[in-house]
Amino acid sequence: MAKLFHVPLSPYCRKVRLCLAEKKIECELAEERYWEGDPDFLRRNPAGKVPILRIDGKTMAESTAICEYLEEKYPEPALMPRGADARYEVRRLVAWFDDKFHHEVTSKLLYERVNKKVMGQGYPDSGNIKQGAKAIKYHLDYMTWLLDHRRWLAGDTMTLADFAAAAHLSALDYISDVDWHRSEAVKDWYAKIKSRPAFRAILADQVSGFPPPAHYADLDF
Repeated sequence: MAKLFHVPLSPYCRKVRLCLAEKKIECELAEERYWEGDPDFLRRNPAGKVPILRIDGKTMAESTAICEYLEEKYPEPALMPRGADARYEVRRLVAWFDDKFHHEVTSKLLYERVNKKVMGQGYPDSGNIKQGAKAIKYHLDYMTWLLDHRRWLAGDTMTLADFAAAAHLSALDYISDVDWHRSEAVKDWYAKIKSRPAFRAILADQVSGFPPPAHYADLDF
């Protein structure tokens, strides 16, 4: 069985978990307090980051590299389209959420509200929270524009781009930082992806000291 070293609210870990679940790959989860710098953990990944996946006799790091490995090794159901142009668009959007969205939103909201307390790094920075709350509106509007032209974020089929976006938004939804009233298109998209069997384990996550809102696991939110 595969084993994933993860943190429950990490979007990068959630992206890998969604891929594993969608492809029906059984996986044991092990929570990793990566910020403590445990020597065994650093031997698994000297970069000191999660997720780390043990599978097929290998130990793998970096969420996108892991997801693309899973896609190549376990191609069904497909999470990447076949054409070069379509694959480029998926990769572009994965990078958008894992880089730009993370820097402008996730790191400003989730990390300030949750990670600092869990890691014992002090109190949230209200300036960062205000920046994140402003920036997420722009990103939701961009997603709305994409979904006005496409069935899913990158095209007519669900792809890794949708999982990357849903991983970030689900983590933020856990702390009620997503205004689902801003866009019906985004809400409908999230309802579709949230209702997939691959999402069940994520919706069952609990973080000590941070109870999720009532709508978090509600498929009719």
